[in-house]
Amino acid sequence: MFVEINMSLKNKIFTIVLLSAIVLASCSKDDALPPIDNAIDLDGTLINDSSLAFPEKYLQSAGNVNPSTLDLEIPVVICAHGFSATTFEWNEFCEFAKSKQNIFTSQVLLGSHGRDYADFKAGTWQQWQQPIIDEYNKLRTLGYKKIYLAGASTGCALIIDIIKSNKINADVLKHIFLIDPIVVPSNKTMTLISVVGPILNYTEASKEKGENGFWYKYLPSQAIDQLNSVTQIIRKDLESGIKLPVNVGMTVYKSKKDNSADPISAVLIKKGLKLSNGSDVEVQMIDSDIHVVTRLRGRNVISDKDIENQKFVFNNMGDKI
Repeated sequence: MFVEINMSLKNKIFTIVLLSAIVLASCSKDDALPPIDNAIDLDGTLINDSSLAFPEKYLQSAGNVNPSTLDLEIPVVICAHGFSATTFEWNEFCEFAKSKQNIFTSQVLLGSHGRDYADFKAGTWQQWQQPIIDEYNKLRTLGYKKIYLAGASTGCALIIDIIKSNKINADVLKHIFLIDPIVVPSNKTMTLISVVGPILNYTEASKEKGENGFWYKYLPSQAIDQLNSVTQIIRKDLESGIKLPVNVGMTVYKSKKDNSADPISAVLIKKGLKLSNGSDVEVQMIDSDIHVVTRLRGRNVISDKDIENQKFVFNNMGDKI
């Protein structure tokens, strides 16, 4: 009896503390914009992702509107970044691909990303996803015969939904690469966002020195709620089972320690997503504690092991393209 009373008292105290924190937060964060620094924050009105002004430098479909017969034989990797990020997240892979001289890339900017805070706040996860679909369809219409999809973090969830929901004709899709896919978030409080979000309004994300201007600093509760929604959908789809289209492979690269995407995400993908013949997809667990192992630029500290991991993933991807 004492234990039950004691636990009940602890739960009440926890509830009071949580509600007090929410009330205090609501006093400091009303419907006004967060304290955005237009000079350095992506959230502001001055800094936009460069792909918006120069799509031809980022998208193969825009950079070569009249591809030759030889061009159409060269594989194209469509690269989709993660939540609150920009095309910057894939710069290093695109430089690697260019050095290979036999791989084209398309760095897709997710919908509602790379603009200001208001655009990010208003976007739905379906809008985030649409540019991936659009670029695939444009490349296919132009006649490219070998298209690959590569996602980082939330980009992976969006790609899984594209495949599961048959949103593209996969006849020229060859392989899918998932880098630190987020199916289960490491931060489990994200599932409470629909309750506390309207009160908290936004969350401030810590940024490393080189990340300013390339990631959103302030995360609207509406955007976090959209992220929560799409990951919940993907979890349910994986529980039901997903099969890849015929002749399409998949490789998952997942950090063993990750403060954004719980490593169990890779386990759920391996259990719930199969090749067309029923075989398992390939999962590579990486000895790393950073989220999106392929992106090192902009981080405060980069170890030799981080560089080794990036090289391994890039070369492994290159071998499959």
